Amino acid sequence: MKLACRVAFMAAVVVVVEALPLSAAPQGPQSSTPQPTSQQPAPATPQPTTQQPTNPPEEQKYEETVVVSASRTEEKLANAPATMSVITTRTIQQATSQNFAELLRPIPGINMTQASARDINVTSRGATGTLATGLLALLDGRSLYQDMFGFVMWDFLPVNLNEIKQVEVIRGPASAVWGANALYGVVNVITKSPREMQGTSAAFGVGAFGRASGEGTGPVWYASGTHAQAVNDRWAYKLSAGFYSQDPLSRPTGQIPCDRPEVCTVPTATYPAYTNSGTTQPKFDARVDYDYPDGALLSFTGGVSGTDGIMHSGIGPFDIQSGTVMGYGKATYTKKALRASFFTNILHGDAANLLARNPLNGQPIGFKFDTRTYDFEASNATPLGTHHVFNYGGNLRFNTYDLEIAPLADNRTEFGAYLQDEMFLSNYFRVTLGARVDRFDYLNAWVFSPRTALLIKPKDNQTIRVSYNRAYRAPSVINNWLATVIARPVDLRALGGPANYALPVNIVGNQDLTEQSLDAYEIGYSGVLPNRAVVSAAFYVNNVKEEILFTEDINGRYTAANPPANWPLPPAFINFIYAAGRTLPGRFTYDNFGRYVQKGFELGIDSPVNPNLNVFANYTYQATPDPKDFDLSELNLPPQNSFNIGLTFDRQRYLGNFSVGYTDNAFWQDVLDAPYHGTTKPYTLVNAGFGVRWGAKNRITTSVKATNLANQTVQQHVFGDIVKAQVVGELRVQF
Repeated sequence: MKLACRVAFMAAVVVVVEALPLSAAPQGPQSSTPQPTSQQPAPATPQPTTQQPTNPPEEQKYEETVVVSASRTEEKLANAPATMSVITTRTIQQATSQNFAELLRPIPGINMTQASARDINVTSRGATGTLATGLLALLDGRSLYQDMFGFVMWDFLPVNLNEIKQVEVIRGPASAVWGANALYGVVNVITKSPREMQGTSAAFGVGAFGRASGEGTGPVWYASGTHAQAVNDRWAYKLSAGFYSQDPLSRPTGQIPCDRPEVCTVPTATYPAYTNSGTTQPKFDARVDYDYPDGALLSFTGGVSGTDGIMHSGIGPFDIQSGTVMGYGKATYTKKALRASFFTNILHGDAANLLARNPLNGQPIGFKFDTRTYDFEASNATPLGTHHVFNYGGNLRFNTYDLEIAPLADNRTEFGAYLQDEMFLSNYFRVTLGARVDRFDYLNAWVFSPRTALLIKPKDNQTIRVSYNRAYRAPSVINNWLATVIARPVDLRALGGPANYALPVNIVGNQDLTEQSLDAYEIGYSGVLPNRAVVSAAFYVNNVKEEILFTEDINGRYTAANPPANWPLPPAFINFIYAAGRTLPGRFTYDNFGRYVQKGFELGIDSPVNPNLNVFANYTYQATPDPKDFDLSELNLPPQNSFNIGLTFDRQRYLGNFSVGYTDNAFWQDVLDAPYHGTTKPYTLVNAGFGVRWGAKNRITTSVKATNLANQTVQQHVFGDIVKAQVVGELRVQF
């Protein structure tokens, strides 16, 4: 009976679909006859063309926009069985920052932190942190997720912004087709083919950003170039390169703030002093396409990206050294809906912790790393009669690791397969049922990820959705195999001891971890009003189970009967420390934490006032998580309220944008222990850009782009850097 009730509910389930700056015009109900399409369509007889600099083309209508991320095959955005936003080419061209992740900030439900010049983390519908582990990032379907630590390094995106066709964001669970780590959502960057961007272009930008009082301003500059050409009706290629450099941001000083008594359980410490770092990020990418006469496409891509700068973690900040690089190679074959591909990711680098030191020699904890990933995957879509389209596929992945702080980590093998049936019940109703199973050699059982969605479509551009999804995150290599010892400074002067005793703390992984899972229930609406405005609304409930968190192991605390090594006082003095409300932690590890509920809703409107002007606004509410069997202070707490409003314009020679984004206060507990946990204040970011096209056929574009125009002192994570105003002048040339 319970199974029957669950199946009945799953058949009633929905998803909300939302697009960022997209216009739309009403149309009638669409035909129920399924028509599968290919993920990367290619013309049967491609013809070389020459790209001519012109004004940007008119934006696609909402109901005409096609996405590939929701089901791993082409479908209209309005029919996707997942809550989605799309960032368009025009929005990307007018971005006010070269940090790719900043493009995601205006999307409803997205939580973002910039903790250093290079360290940006993104999570959907849940609190993010210094290592955001629950969002899967892809480049044309290739994973950018770093399995060693379980997070995304956005600076390893090897392409320039002008190469991006659109960015597809799934704002909710997506493990039913993408497998591990698509816990809270997916960001899939779709690039242009060589034939779509023929010609040569270059961009140069230089500017400055503010810092704390007395530190002056810091420089930022970047350069990029792209050349694409169709050699003939079969071969085409693209080459691109770029470089980005920024000086360090300011570090916060003084007492760590914490003004939420329900989670601020001990007196906070002062911010530790260390030398901050900026970032340099070179990159190179290449692609070669071969178009078969029958419409199939064979594509080879490869590239390399480098980075350096600060990466924050649970044991403090690591300074990634120059020479840290990630290279990749990929081969993809597509023919209609059939897609087969292979890719490899190779990451090599070195880092040193700026706070954690070895208690034996006093040297910083080092972190050399070398990881290799080899992935084989295939997918297809097949219609059955006139009422079903089946999407199916799978992948096999091999990983090898050589990690200084996890010396016993070696290799991992993963396998997964999925099947999805899109059922066309009538012109007005359709149901999506699907599931994926995955097997990992480091978990004890198969992982099952179902999905279902009921779509009610009174018109082609009107959709009511109810949905159920289950997703999961597998434990990372560091979660399982971390093994190091750090020295934590302790002031013992009140007891007659030294002012800076190096307390040895064991930092270890947990090989008994199980996967973190999420059951998501959602109801929503998206559609086009008669005045062409795209509106959306979504309410969701996420039930999270077995959250993997970095925490103190209270069984490992030092006591008078078990004092730390080289304890400089009589062991009995440890009792005085505990009597004063402080502890001597001896071990930190990762653990699965019970259950909690995260609820929220999102509202959005996007309206083209006329062909040259577009306005948008959205609001996100995220309730405080409700843990069922552990303390709230174990969780990062997301901002409760956030909103974005803005406009973009593009007319003749002139283009520009203006936006205001507000983010509420938040609580952070994911760095070190309780004295370093705290809250950040609400902040408002005012961003703007203005540009002018010049020369014959508008081949030259000059622009000024600014972020945080109000020059607020913005701290997005309690342990992160201070973000002030930044202004950049940019020159783009189409040769």
